[in-house]
Amino acid sequence: MRVVDASVWVARLVPQDVHYAASRRWIEACTARGGTLVAPLLLLAEVAGAVARRTGSADLAKRATETLLALPNLRLVALDARLGRASADLAAELGLKGADATYVAVAHLLGLPLVTWDQQQGERAGKRVKVYRPDTDRLQDLDVLHERAETAYRVR
Repeated sequence: MRVVDASVWVARLVPQDVHYAASRRWIEACTARGGTLVAPLLLLAEVAGAVARRTGSADLAKRATETLLALPNLRLVALDARLGRASADLAAELGLKGADATYVAVAHLLGLPLVTWDQQQGERAGKRVKVYRPDTDRLQDLDVLHERAETAYRVR
């Protein structure tokens, strides 16, 4: 499981993005391995806004949101009081933008790594959580974890 920042999803959904190919490969590889991708519910608004700004099309932005909602391996985390407080604390402590802090807070609260293309977010978040970029994430670690889980729960 990984918390995936909007920067990765936008890059995957906009073919003109410089990180499109790497984001596509990473997301496909992660899901092919059975990986669950996690993000705050804020992801929907961030992706819709970014796609609309980059393409000039509200229809494409809405389709991008529907695409995300249809992904069976994407888990969206609601922004409740606990997550809001954790996000605010991390924004203050690490000097993060509010939305960036929310992704970091989800990763921190769930004990998961964060995957992002946002250099500033990654550098600052690294003080609290493990951070990867899609081109540096070692997905084979997922295979090792799955093997360990299967071995640990195998009936003997």
